[in-house]
Amino acid sequence: MAGFLDYSEGTTALHRANPLTKIAFAVSICVATFLASDVRVLLLFILLELLVGLYAGIGKKTISLLGGFAVLGCVMFVIQTAVVRDGTAVFLFMTDRGIDTGAHVALRLIAFALPLMQMLTLTRPVDLSNAAVEVLHIPYRYAFTITTALRFVPIFASEMSQIIEAQTARGVGFDEARGLHKLRLMLPLAAPLLISSVAKADDTALAAEERGFYLRTRRSSYKRYPFRAVDLSFFVIAALIIVVGALF
Repeated sequence: MAGFLDYSEGTTALHRANPLTKIAFAVSICVATFLASDVRVLLLFILLELLVGLYAGIGKKTISLLGGFAVLGCVMFVIQTAVVRDGTAVFLFMTDRGIDTGAHVALRLIAFALPLMQMLTLTRPVDLSNAAVEVLHIPYRYAFTITTALRFVPIFASEMSQIIEAQTARGVGFDEARGLHKLRLMLPLAAPLLISSVAKADDTALAAEERGFYLRTRRSSYKRYPFRAVDLSFFVIAALIIVVGALF
């Protein structure tokens, strides 16, 4: 899933919305996910997230993320069914109470993580940091730190992919390795990845200082981030999502 946090261009209402509106919309789904107690409602939220991804033009990324989180959800489902022993036995070590708990945990994991990833894909990190500084009055150094950490995730993923490709070209069997064997082959690559990441962090710090990092204020950005009608519509939808989660 390399590049899953890279910004995706588009002209949809989600792209044009205020960065803070997008985050609030994603958070509303996360809150509703924890409030909902019906498995069907959790499935409805996941379907909503899939439709949002298709509408925003990030359908492939959404499906890829959904597949990755589904694997984690299956792992959590098995763990919960093994841990929860209350209820009536259904199949092997699984009980009806364990299956119900495992289904809730797995679906909540998927429904919680997916919208945040989507909104970060639809938001430029610089817009997110500038909007946080201008609207929320967060000190620029804190906003810059958070968005820089998010920006470095796809960079590290790309760096690791390049290192693996270089090692594969030298005869290391990454193509054939699976599971723990592939993990064992990847562990030695942590050192070059760490070295390159430290060098990039140092270059980023120098570039930020040269551009007047410590002089930045909430009015330093040339772009303003007002709330418009499209933002109001997303806030209404977010409120309705939370209400649905609380009722069902």
